[in-house]
Amino acid sequence: MLDLHDMRRVAAFTALLALAWPGALFAQNNIPLTDLKIRAEAGDRTATRQLAEAYYLGKGVDQDFKEAAQWYEKLAKQGDVRAQTSLGLMFARGYGVDKNIDLALKWWKLAAIQNDPGAQFNLGTLYLEGASVPRNYAEAAKWYLQAASRGHLQAQSNLGLMYWEGKGVEKDLKRAYYWLAVAAEQGDDEAPGQLKRMAGEMSADDVKDADSKAKEWMKTAKKMWR
Repeated sequence: MLDLHDMRRVAAFTALLALAWPGALFAQNNIPLTDLKIRAEAGDRTATRQLAEAYYLGKGVDQDFKEAAQWYEKLAKQGDVRAQTSLGLMFARGYGVDKNIDLALKWWKLAAIQNDPGAQFNLGTLYLEGASVPRNYAEAAKWYLQAASRGHLQAQSNLGLMYWEGKGVEKDLKRAYYWLAVAAEQGDDEAPGQLKRMAGEMSADDVKDADSKAKEWMKTAKKMWR
């Protein structure tokens, strides 16, 4: 029997940090920390992001969440989506700032309406868990659907399980299988076992159709992400 306990938990909050090491950025660009600060204070968004991520990760500088939060906030107020998502994470966890779920929601919602899948996933997880905000399965499913549609693997898996149980959405085994199949196509190592259990309660035709649509989704997604 599948249940919501199979889902990724709140610990899986997503922060969209740069893929490159901030330390490597310093080495590659040979930009001293003092110069980065001057550029950031002058409004250079790339320098501001490098500085925030360096302090957040402790790469090239001593880790300092408070300093990271200040630079992320500077970017977030300029509308930078990744910074809004990361700043929301810091407020949710109390990293470098006083823990404040209301502010985490504020920044995640700003990023989410700009189609940031990490922020959308984080919102879905908050409403699913119901620990920091009132539990709202329909709201969780809404945000998971938006994140899943933009390729967020964990959102795809969680949304599939919500369709399976009918939590926040009408119970729909075919849609449940479809989203977990998409997650499996993206490399979710837990999805194949879940799909096997689901397939035992579905018709062979429905399983085949959902598998086909999941593969088609991946083909379309790969073209979009090139």
